[in-house]
Amino acid sequence: MVTKSVSLSNPIYEILQQTAGDSDINDALSKILKDFFQLKIQVLQEKILIYEKKYSMSFAEFEEACKNGKIENPYSYEIEKDNWDWEASITEMEDLMEYEQWLS
Repeated sequence: MVTKSVSLSNPIYEILQQTAGDSDINDALSKILKDFFQLKIQVLQEKILIYEKKYSMSFAEFEEACKNGKIENPYSYEIEKDNWDWEASITEMEDLMEYEQWLS
């Protein structure tokens, strides 16, 4: 494992210690990051669920439906925007889940 030296301001250091309840700064930061990842993942899952309900399908099914004409006007602003946002939410969620594993 590669380690790097960083400096933290006193207020940030104190907040890390107090909010994580840990005097080891690496452990404290890991706990806070895990909590953040879990909260962000939950928000993204809820966002993805909204799209799944809106279109009554998974993202993979949605992409296929756009390609084969089952979705009307797949190049309309609303559909394109939903497609981009839905895919970005899935990608971000997967990235955060991977980062969370790095901290385990």
